[in-house]
Amino acid sequence: MADEKDSLTLDKRTIDVLVANIIPTSKYFESRFDHLQYQINEIKTDIKEFERRVDDRFEQVDKRFEQIDKRFEQIDKRFEQIELKLDKLLERIDVKIDAGLRENRVFSLRLFTFAMTFAAVSIIGLFGKIFRLF
Repeated sequence: MADEKDSLTLDKRTIDVLVANIIPTSKYFESRFDHLQYQINEIKTDIKEFERRVDDRFEQVDKRFEQIDKRFEQIDKRFEQIELKLDKLLERIDVKIDAGLRENRVFSLRLFTFAMTFAAVSIIGLFGKIFRLF
């Protein structure tokens, strides 16, 4: 008797109940797959939107870099102009310094000549006094 109570009989009605209530139907799987497909499509759409926004942002950054490059070109041109002006100014200063040095050499030579002449006259006067020529 214990064997009869513990045994399970599979008749058509039991199998129908098992199939209908316990084993999921193909409609369940279809709805789950549809939901998964929807989620995948949403993720793809979000990724495409993200890529589009990133591309737009990179285009903006590229435009900024182009503007910065143009500004650097302007700065380079300005520095070239300043360099030319400095070269001309240094050239003029060199010319003035050279002219001043030439004048100082001529003036120093005149002073040296005067000093030597004065010393020679003084020595002649001293010898004249010593030998009583004057």
